[in-house]
Amino acid sequence: MVNWLLFSRIGGNSFLNGCQLGFRYQQKCSLVNIKLKWVKDKALDAVVNDDRDLKAACILVTIISSTPQCCLPIHSLSRHRGQLGLPCDLKLSTFIRRYPSVFIESHSLDTGGTRVPCFSLTCEALKLHQEELHILKHTQTDLLDRLRKLLMLTRNWTLPLQTIDQLKWDLGLPYDYHDSLIPHHNDLFSFVRLPDERVGLKLRNWDDGLAVSQLEKSYVSQQKEDDQQNGCLAFPIGFTRGFGLKRKCMDWLREWQTLPYTSPYLGASHLDPRTDVSEKRIVGVFHELLHLTIQKKTERKNVSNLRKPLALPQKFTKVFERHPGIFYISKKCDTQTVILREAYEGQQLLQKHPLLEIRERFATMLREGQLDRSRGLYKKTTGFHLEGDPSRHVYHIGIGDH
Repeated sequence: MVNWLLFSRIGGNSFLNGCQLGFRYQQKCSLVNIKLKWVKDKALDAVVNDDRDLKAACILVTIISSTPQCCLPIHSLSRHRGQLGLPCDLKLSTFIRRYPSVFIESHSLDTGGTRVPCFSLTCEALKLHQEELHILKHTQTDLLDRLRKLLMLTRNWTLPLQTIDQLKWDLGLPYDYHDSLIPHHNDLFSFVRLPDERVGLKLRNWDDGLAVSQLEKSYVSQQKEDDQQNGCLAFPIGFTRGFGLKRKCMDWLREWQTLPYTSPYLGASHLDPRTDVSEKRIVGVFHELLHLTIQKKTERKNVSNLRKPLALPQKFTKVFERHPGIFYISKKCDTQTVILREAYEGQQLLQKHPLLEIRERFATMLREGQLDRSRGLYKKTTGFHLEGDPSRHVYHIGIGDH
């Protein structure tokens, strides 16, 4: 990735040389019609490539481990399918059987005598999940701050639980955060009934200490007081090698970077949505939102219903295409994932949350189990035993069986 227009290169007088006042005036008063092309970034595509299966597997591990027997029949697991993000044409049992290093299959007889697949967890998967719970406990303050900041970005400090659910994997929240986390912090949050009858989560109190964006923190850490006081904060920008920018686009981008920066934690009612100044504020909102995620990325559809809570104009997600130097849109896994470019060096995330180590180990376990399965290392066992009710037979079988 080629970095261009970094913090150190923006804000000085030399940066403004050659800029025309008329062009600057136009940018402040109207939205300049500029289109930048999309260029494939293999490194950032690789970041997305295996994430869908990992997310689905981790959610299933959490669901299964939360039951007293740590075992659930396939029809119970299927109730959660909508949260897994798997392709519609992929059977859930087929997906689970891909990963015998994590899931153990057995069968029970239902009341009609039909064999029903049931799934439990391997000892290795259970142990890793316990480590995850330990990390969640010790990083709880950080996770609570992320959730508080998310709500502080909204107009009424409130979001529907459905919207938070779409972001909880990216934010690092526990799968059952509304039961395991929120009730223990009634001083911070409250459940509310929204006008459309949905349940929402509301932040009780504003915290000025949290209402500082990552971009503002970066300028403070780099001791750029002049830029901070003038409100002319510029975003770090980088492009895929070979991107290439036309002169008109370069002039626009230089000018756009020098426009006033409005903190995403401040209201924007005074801004005309048809101007580049307003667009810079929208970019700032998503720049901050992606910084709140632990992998600095989220699926585009996860933010599509944030327009009203964040008080954004129509077609607000167009900023992702207009600013490919700030955001990269990966089209892997039959979806669009928005990635914050500055957070990565190649495929490597520059700052890793402790939860990511657990996810990486889960990903390794999935890959190794899939490889071992292809080598035929998981074989059928012939024995069976009775559990509890003698009418309920449980057969311990290999993953290759159907």
